[in-house]
Amino acid sequence: SGIVLVAINPYEQLPIYEQDVIYAYSGQNMGDMDPHIFAVAEKAYKQMARDEKNQSIIVSGESGAGKTVSAKYAMRFFATVGGSASETNIEAKVLASSPIMEAIGNAKTTRNDNSSRFGKYIQIGFDKRYHIIGANMRTYLLEKSRVVFQAEDERNYHIFYQLCASSSLPEFKDLGLSKCWHTPVPCW
Repeated sequence: SGIVLVAINPYEQLPIYEQDVIYAYSGQNMGDMDPHIFAVAEKAYKQMARDEKNQSIIVSGESGAGKTVSAKYAMRFFATVGGSASETNIEAKVLASSPIMEAIGNAKTTRNDNSSRFGKYIQIGFDKRYHIIGANMRTYLLEKSRVVFQAEDERNYHIFYQLCASSSLPEFKDLGLSKCWHTPVPCW
């Protein structure tokens, strides 16, 4: 095990994850600045470049701790320091895939309106110049019970409500959603 960062989910947006903060941590040594997910990402990025070996960042915690958000911040860091938007749009595609995955695997729980109900293994590929060239996301341990049962004040996966809300659109006609259960709960 390497460095351990304990982060607390403040349940509100803070200005500590902005672009200027990414640039502040980029190129810094661990310990030169306050503990931060960007410091951990910079350390992994620097070691990957220096040692030319794969690196891993494990994000762990209980439900609602902010694991998915922390992983997105680490990916944003890599996309910023490990690529140039003028050269490729792979970075944007990697970051843009997250809402799609969230629609399929996230649900409303009593603790979190957008709770990831599955584990994720995200592998980001870099070229010899350490620019992102692609990513692969594997999911595991999907909470299957949520499909047939939700606790009081909880919801199924977001995609279920999105499909129901779209059932009348012509492009969804062939999916057989016309008898979809409609819910008074607004779609996410």
